Amino acid sequence: MGLFGDVFKKKDSASNLNPKAEHCVVINFNYGLDNLEPLHKLENRLDSTLQSSGHGECDGHEIATDMSHGIIYLYGSNAETVFKTVKPILEDCEFMRNARVTLRFGPPEDGVTELELTL
Repeated sequence: MGLFGDVFKKKDSASNLNPKAEHCVVINFNYGLDNLEPLHKLENRLDSTLQSSGHGECDGHEIATDMSHGIIYLYGSNAETVFKTVKPILEDCEFMRNARVTLRFGPPEDGVTELELTL
C-alpha cells in the first residue's frame, strides 16, 4: 500500500476507535462573569478528572458574546459515568448553580435516550 493508503488507513482506524465518545453530557449554564479564566479553569479540571479516570474528555465550550450563558460538552463511553465523575466538581462551582444537564446515551441521532436534570 502506498503512502496515501497508509495515511488514510490510519485515519480510518482512528475514527473506528471513536465509539468511546458516543455518549455525551451537555451542560447549559448561566455565566455572567467578565472574563473566561474561571471557565477555562473549570474545563481544565473537568478534562483532567475525566482523562485520568479513563471515563471521557471535555470537548470544550460555547459562550454567549455577552458572557451571560454557555454550554460545556463532555464525551465518554457512558454518559452516567461521565456525569457522576464530574458532578462534585460542578457542584463546587458557583456559576454551575442551577445548570441544566442533558445526558445522551448514544450517538447524536433520532431516538437516542436522553435524560435531563438540574444541578
